Amino acid sequence: MSEVSNPWEKLKDFTDARIALGRTGGSLKTQELLAFRKDHALAKDAVWADLDIDSLRKQLEDLQIPSMLLSSQAKSREIYIKRPDLGRKLSEDSFAEIQNSKVPASEISIILADGLSANAISLHAIPFLQEFLPKLKGLSIAPISIVSQGRVAISDEIGESFSSKISIILIGERPGLSSPYSMGIYLTYNPKAGNTDEKRNCISNIRTGGLPYAYAAEKLAFLCSEALRLKLSGVHLKDTFDHHSLKNESGKN
Repeated sequence: MSEVSNPWEKLKDFTDARIALGRTGGSLKTQELLAFRKDHALAKDAVWADLDIDSLRKQLEDLQIPSMLLSSQAKSREIYIKRPDLGRKLSEDSFAEIQNSKVPASEISIILADGLSANAISLHAIPFLQEFLPKLKGLSIAPISIVSQGRVAISDEIGESFSSKISIILIGERPGLSSPYSMGIYLTYNPKAGNTDEKRNCISNIRTGGLPYAYAAEKLAFLCSEALRLKLSGVHLKDTFDHHSLKNESGKN
């Protein structure tokens, strides 16, 4: 049976979404079926991958950035997947390590956590930090925390333990069939254990083919500045970054 043409084929140049797949008879084309199986396997592998902690620490050392290795109460990847609540809490040893470090109170805590795609952090965290950290001149920063088996809310306990005004967590996002290695960022002003999601601002889809590092870094720096100025975050901190940028650009003309 002959292949049926798809008039939407041209739209594939503008999106990674699974559109215009075409068909042969009543079935998907073989190449599309194989592509789906490959992408599905990559997404599954991303969830179970381990964070390359040694490589991250070495790269941070090369950049002369102090770091601290921490963990959640989920003692294995299997427990992490089955018990999301344990991934939101620091282990007793990690909590004690922060307390014993006697790090002075800081304005910002930055956390790198594996989340649901450890490879996203391995690929994107360091290039992003190279763009972002120079924009924090004049602000004190706690040692960067590298957290295994961590979820977003663990940033509250870490920020609170460091007595930081803002906690920022870079975390591997839930894999999709077109983006298994996407990184998300969450910012919280006045981090405290028990905070809920309306306290956070999110920047998502940071990856090759997604949101560029430079843009995400500018946006996060703007949100940090606004959070410190207004002393709030989340639903009460309106993201006017693009409007603000357009005003600045128009003022140059």
